[in-house]
Amino acid sequence: MIGRSLLNKKNLFCLTCVICLMAASTYDADQTATETKQGIVLKTINVNAAKMNAWGQVVETSETAIKIERISKENAEIMKFALDNPAKDIVVNDSVRIDCSVKDGKLTASRVTKPGTMNNPVKNGTKHIKEEPASTAK
Repeated sequence: MIGRSLLNKKNLFCLTCVICLMAASTYDADQTATETKQGIVLKTINVNAAKMNAWGQVVETSETAIKIERISKENAEIMKFALDNPAKDIVVNDSVRIDCSVKDGKLTASRVTKPGTMNNPVKNGTKHIKEEPASTAK
């Protein structure tokens, strides 16, 4: 009895409609261009560039580029980065961290920092130490 009630014409019709609607929605989603009254509109996909980090010692620096020597395991390699902004207070032999991405086929540094400058607890030459209240015992 249960099998016969599940396979009646009404249920089969509903199931067929659901399958057709799902197929139509996936077909519409796969279209790369749609036609409107104004013409053809192309779908655009925003692709973010992968952001990477590199650590190393500065070998050469200029207003437009910086070269670092990066040592990984037992290999040393020289990497060259184009600069979005000039690197301030960075000189040869400094250890640096570079946030970079690939733009126009080149490695481009968005930020160049010395390790420890961002999380340095010393501010204006003095350490901020949390004071503990004096004991109230008599």
